[in-house]
Amino acid sequence: MSTRIRAVEAFATSFPLPQGGPTLGIGRAVKRDAVMVKVTTDDGIVGWGESHHGRAHTAIAALVNTTLRGLIMRMDATDVVGISARIYKYQLASHGMGAACAMAMSGIDMALWDIRAKAAGWPLYRMLGGASRRVPAYAGGVALGYQPPAALIDEARPLIDAGYRAVKLRVGDNARDDIARMEAVRTAFGEDLAILTDANTGYDLPTARAVMPAMEALAIGWLEEPFPAHDFRRYRELKLCGRTPLAAGENHFTRFEFAPVLEAGDITILQPDLSKCGGITEALRIASMAGAQKLPIHPHSSMTGVNQAASIHFLCAIDNAGYFEADVSRANLFRDALGSLPWTIGKDGCVAPNETPGIGVEVDEQFLSAHPPIEGPGYV
Repeated sequence: MSTRIRAVEAFATSFPLPQGGPTLGIGRAVKRDAVMVKVTTDDGIVGWGESHHGRAHTAIAALVNTTLRGLIMRMDATDVVGISARIYKYQLASHGMGAACAMAMSGIDMALWDIRAKAAGWPLYRMLGGASRRVPAYAGGVALGYQPPAALIDEARPLIDAGYRAVKLRVGDNARDDIARMEAVRTAFGEDLAILTDANTGYDLPTARAVMPAMEALAIGWLEEPFPAHDFRRYRELKLCGRTPLAAGENHFTRFEFAPVLEAGDITILQPDLSKCGGITEALRIASMAGAQKLPIHPHSSMTGVNQAASIHFLCAIDNAGYFEADVSRANLFRDALGSLPWTIGKDGCVAPNETPGIGVEVDEQFLSAHPPIEGPGYV
């Protein structure tokens, strides 16, 4: 058997949202983008991964298809540590590209783990050293956005009826409306529902301070990304304003950016994205760093079912696992049509990993051909 890398190819793909998608702290969604990475070995094993699009999906795909592909061709696909180290040495550490390189290498690394597990005939969680188990999930990926409280309750109800015992509401609008929405959901569904919030960097410090007392009174589980990832000073100041935990991590790249976050201690809910932080290999390192401080990992989910299925496997393999972020957006073709079924929610509010070898999501390449990239911003 030869597991030398024979081919690496990234596909940028998009689909429009003609009626408009949800409104978040960063604007109203007008389309969805993704980058899929296919790695093939000499013996014909195909691995699939997702690189987050970073609102520049064709650029991320080009980085995979040029520089990074040139660095790793003919290396052993099972050498995930060596390949990660080579990309770090020759691109990320020495020539920059920062977040773009981290996102591009994430898709490659995920595809390599898919290959490793397929070569062994094991589901990914077993290759990662874990075991199959039920993973608690929350409903909130690109949904439950800004809307009148009654409409928000109408959106949440079928999700709770389906089994979810936790939801994530989008805040970052204004203090009055954000508080009204949180109060409405708490009143409608009671104390047993875990309510989480995500501002998508939409707050300034005075507004965040204004909502913190209400969040504490409503027992909100966390406030996610009130500010940009690099804004350490405002995170420190907000930490002093209440006891609601602060969450972040989807826009921190590699363990080197998580290290100062852990050292500062203001963000205690850590959310690396397997398609952004450098891949599964890097996420395992970040989880170990967080575990040393007894902090949980709640991975941020990316666009496609491949990332989402891989995140469940990952959560089954770390000892400080938190929630799985379930994408419950309406008509997400990347979840529902790009590949086979990535996960299902159970009445216990949990999901389980796929049991077939690898990540367990087979990608339909005809879908990629039928959905070419659409240039331009994803939010307006």
